[in-house]
Amino acid sequence: MTRCARRAFLRNVSLYAAWLMAVAFTGGTATPLRAAEPPYDTLLLHGRLVDGTGNPWRKADVALRGDHIVAIGNLEGQPARRVVECAGLVVAPGFVDMLGHSESALLSDPRALSKLYQGITSEITGEGGSIAPRLPSGSQTSGGVKADWTTLDGYFRRLDAVKPAINLGTYVGAGGLRSLVIGRANRPATPDELKRMTDYVDAAMRDGAMGVSSALEYAPGAFASTEELIELTKVAARYGGIYASHTRNEGDDVMKSVEEAIRIGKEALAPVELFHLKVMGKANWGLMKRIVARVEAARTEGVDVTADIYPYTAARTGLGACLPPKTFELSGEALAQHLRDPAVRADLKKQLAGRPTDWENLYGETGPEGIFLESLPAPSLKRYERMTLAQTAKVRKQDPVDTLLDLLAETRGGGGAFYFAMNEEDMETAMRQPWVSFGQDAGARSRAEGGEHPRAYGTFARVLAEYV
Repeated sequence: MTRCARRAFLRNVSLYAAWLMAVAFTGGTATPLRAAEPPYDTLLLHGRLVDGTGNPWRKADVALRGDHIVAIGNLEGQPARRVVECAGLVVAPGFVDMLGHSESALLSDPRALSKLYQGITSEITGEGGSIAPRLPSGSQTSGGVKADWTTLDGYFRRLDAVKPAINLGTYVGAGGLRSLVIGRANRPATPDELKRMTDYVDAAMRDGAMGVSSALEYAPGAFASTEELIELTKVAARYGGIYASHTRNEGDDVMKSVEEAIRIGKEALAPVELFHLKVMGKANWGLMKRIVARVEAARTEGVDVTADIYPYTAARTGLGACLPPKTFELSGEALAQHLRDPAVRADLKKQLAGRPTDWENLYGETGPEGIFLESLPAPSLKRYERMTLAQTAKVRKQDPVDTLLDLLAETRGGGGAFYFAMNEEDMETAMRQPWVSFGQDAGARSRAEGGEHPRAYGTFARVLAEYV
């Protein structure tokens, strides 16, 4: 791991969250001891230690001095400034959120309370896009912070300065590289453009990136070919990096999309992480068993494939995800005018009524009754938030597809929605696999925000309370 990655990702000791969970959130008590110069700052006594190695729990005490774990074993009776009684409780290292989106949020509010309250002390981010590289535009991030960096090293230095409460590692996003080098055009990269993108990957890996990521359901990442992604991943693999992907399709073509990710890892000689593993659409329920079998086969063949999951049967993404990615070659007012064109609308209606093979028809998989409108960034549309698309269409006395296109035109492609398109059995099948971990697919929050997916606040608590 490079200097920057060590600095940014290994800043804090992760057992801090274990103490936080054991004491603040599960009823443990802390007793100060009177000692002149005790050898330990904190003793965690009588807990069930789950150390993250894969071993079953064992009874053990843990001693801390400063921000280091200095002893594990039978430590009862040893002097310490503070003793935490953990009998009946679990003591564990801080959890790793395998897919977060906190890179901007931590700069504007480094407390990350929604992470710490769940015991999360480390996060991996950068799904398809990444905080760097970027052009020296001085534009603001999604958190309202002026982006005065162009490289990942510059971002890590900025992050260090705010002293975030959690550790952060990031991929370099293939979609972000496309946007930087090519723009939003739906075409193959030229040899020169591919060289520029691979150079960006090389620089990002030297700055501490954890690999290359893709988000192949969304423009412009969806416009990348498998071969382009292999070439980018080959560069990351030279530094020990991996390939992580929101695959091209999580519904009708989910098997083909998993196969693509495996091929990229195999040909680039890199491990593979499947982001938020799921099966979308009632017609596809039950396919998780086939996905598991294919991943197991790939692992037997020598491809290190793993995945992460969140413990909910509703997804959350942009409302624009209902449309073909090629629609979003356009943006702003040009997109709005495009969506109002009668010929375009007729064509989109035809596509949404079918089962396309070149993009995921999220509208068709979910149906207007299962699309819950979470956010609509236009004052005139606020009254439709917390309604399904079907309910909104009924209020507006429209066909649901016309309602969808009107909402997207007025918001210039914005807005977010929940998609109730998964089932419990598939989710539990994935959870049982030893190569599946957990991620929120949500950034840090320090206060509750209306309309948010509960995964932003409850992922790890739900795993422990409902499934363990």
